[in-house]
Amino acid sequence: MNRAQLIQTIRDKRSYLCVGLDTDPLLLPTSLKDKPDGVLLFNKAIIDATRSTCVAYKINTAFYESMGAQGWLIMEETVRYIGKEHFIIADAKRGDIGNTSRQYAAAFFSQLAFDSITVSPYMGEDSVKPFLSFPDKWAIVLGLTSNTGAADFELLNCEGTPLYEHVLRKVSSWGSPSNLMFVLGATQADSFIRIRSICPDHFFLVPGIGAQGGSLREISEKAMNKDVGLLVNASRAILYASSGEDFAAAAAKVAGNYQVEMATYL
Repeated sequence: MNRAQLIQTIRDKRSYLCVGLDTDPLLLPTSLKDKPDGVLLFNKAIIDATRSTCVAYKINTAFYESMGAQGWLIMEETVRYIGKEHFIIADAKRGDIGNTSRQYAAAFFSQLAFDSITVSPYMGEDSVKPFLSFPDKWAIVLGLTSNTGAADFELLNCEGTPLYEHVLRKVSSWGSPSNLMFVLGATQADSFIRIRSICPDHFFLVPGIGAQGGSLREISEKAMNKDVGLLVNASRAILYASSGEDFAAAAAKVAGNYQVEMATYL
């Protein structure tokens, strides 16, 4: 999905909601826990419940890789089931020397047909650029995250400027707003106005609303640009809105509430 298509999808649906499919087999409803295809059935039910209110899905690959070969098959089938009308993110946080990154890019873009992949920029330009060589595919680079460990490196003072700002400026020069996004944690909203001034045209993937406590209003007011420029992710708040057999209906309700609120900011 290219930039124009993503923007149009957001405008048409009046939503910039991304649903995170961080599916934990231990948290499946009782009726699905003992089924060999329980995770896939759960994913399909969540997708069906949220298709109309979200524009993107983010698959946290660790939850599938931990299941071995079967997990990869479930991930592949989940991507296929989502289809072409939603933006699909592989939340894999890859990044290695150029030749290795090229193989990661081929795996997720050619074999699994994701639209984008999250990338760590720590190893520099040659670890990120291979992900930018695929037409209509995106690298979503870690910028400023919400975890406690962000203070260890991202917030370090470097010549009077936090390290993450240097990262944003440098990485922006490797691609364009048509193939680069940045991950910004929802609980870091106080920094969004400054970050938007550094990256006025890029999309931001913003995890952390719902269970992690980020404010959708604050994110929208501080980080939105003329093209919206936001994909706001909710995972646990939607996936586990209910632990019972009504999980899909509960997920649909939560996602619908987010979409209704998002529409007021557009």
